[in-house]
Formats: sequence, C-alpha cells, structure tokens
Amino acid sequence: MTLVAISAAYGAAGSQIGPALAERLGVPFVDRAIALAVAELLDVTLDEALAHEEPDQSPSLLQRLLTSFVGADAYGATVPMPADRLNAQDFHRASREALLTQAATGAGVILGRGAVAALRDDPRVLRVRLTGPVRRRVEAAMRLGDVDREMSERSLRRFDRAHAEYLRQFYDVDINDPGLYHLTVDATAFSTEFCVDLIAHAAAELAG
Repeated sequence: MTLVAISAAYGAAGSQIGPALAERLGVPFVDRAIALAVAELLDVTLDEALAHEEPDQSPSLLQRLLTSFVGADAYGATVPMPADRLNAQDFHRASREALLTQAATGAGVILGRGAVAALRDDPRVLRVRLTGPVRRRVEAAMRLGDVDREMSERSLRRFDRAHAEYLRQFYDVDINDPGLYHLTVDATAFSTEFCVDLIAHAAAELAG
C-alpha cells in the first residue's frame, strides 16, 4: 500500500499534483475527505471547516491557522471565518485524528493538513515538499487561479505564513527543515506530469 503526505507552498501546484498522483498510484486523494472528517468531528459545516479569511480584514492567529487547511492553491471568493464556533486546539486535534485514521488504511495521498508533521514517524509515509521561487509561484498562481499579481502576492504571503505557523505551533517543526521531507521538488520548474512521475517513483522506492 502507498501513503504520500504532501506539503505544498502557495502556487506550487499542489491541487493539481496531488489528485494526479493519487490517480497514478491508484489510491484515494483525501484532501477533501480530511476536511469532511474534521467537520463531522467538530459538528460544523464543511464551509466552516474550510473557512477562508476575508482578504480585507486583519486576520487573527486562529484565522490564519484555519486558513492553512484550505489548501495551497486556494483562490478567489472567500467567506468569513466563524471564530466563535471553532477553537484552534480542537481543530488541530480533529485534523490529527482524521489524518491518523486515513494513515491506518495504508493508502492515500494527503495534501496539507500538517500531514508531513503528523505522520513523520510513520515509516510507510513518503513526505514531499512542493515549493519554488516566490516570483515563479506568484506567476503560477496568477495563471491557475485567474487572479492579478497583487492578489497573488498577498495570498502567497498569507498562506505561506499560516502554513509555517501551524506546523510550528502544533508540531514544533520548521516547515523549511529539509529533514522533514524525503523529497523536495521545485514544482515551478517542471510539468505536473514530471512531478507526478518523480513522486511516484520515490514512493515505489520507499516501499521497497
């Protein structure tokens, strides 16, 4: 069975590479499944579990942390984050429980949700970081999300900061620590197909 945990920086094509990799490997892509599980565990709506922050607001730490669960390539319209309904610690615990439940099946490609940190001690899990230079990630986000440069740059800063804060606060790890990953890929330098091939080969090698 194959388990891959992907941490994708904003604009690094995580939402394209993740599903394509899962299809290539013949395993579930569980990005949305994790969100649904979290919503069920916390008795909130899926929109609340995937809450975006309002771009014109100055977000709280909780808002930034919860925003990190939307995914590295989230663009466009946003909805308010219901801070009165959700607690960051409860959200983290529910997300971790959902991750461990998925890992117990022995199969899946998990995008984001702190999976690279939550599953770092599981020898079955290939941990991958998708990233790239800021300029190229901004340009990729503009193409993929049909947003202008200002929005893309603002979103990149917000998402990158939120992802880093989440791993630091709840797992005490640095998102840029190379020791957290088996494989780090500049996803802005290669096609989606090449990235999928590379990660698939790495997963097969790790499985031995």
